[in-house]
Amino acid sequence: MANVTVTFTITEFCLYTGVSEEELHEVVGLGVIEPHEDETFDDHALTVMRRAMRLRQELELDWPGIAVALTLLEENAQLRQENRLLRQRLSRFISHP
Repeated sequence: MANVTVTFTITEFCLYTGVSEEELHEVVGLGVIEPHEDETFDDHALTVMRRAMRLRQELELDWPGIAVALTLLEENAQLRQENRLLRQRLSRFISHP
């Protein structure tokens, strides 16, 4: 099965997310998302940007606050995944002495 990556130009990305090019440059500068070398964005960046927009609307955060919030949410998800893996390993270790 092949992986398909959808890419968007800056104009398309702004259209699909509802951000202006100025806001997009700020978000990129904060490291929330990163463009490819050809100045396009992939579908993962679109997902992250939509999540950022929800945070902005629901919590009324500025872009630096959103960058921090997304970083913390990502770290939290990563720690949950690591804990899940550790519990699985521990469970196997305990059940197979």
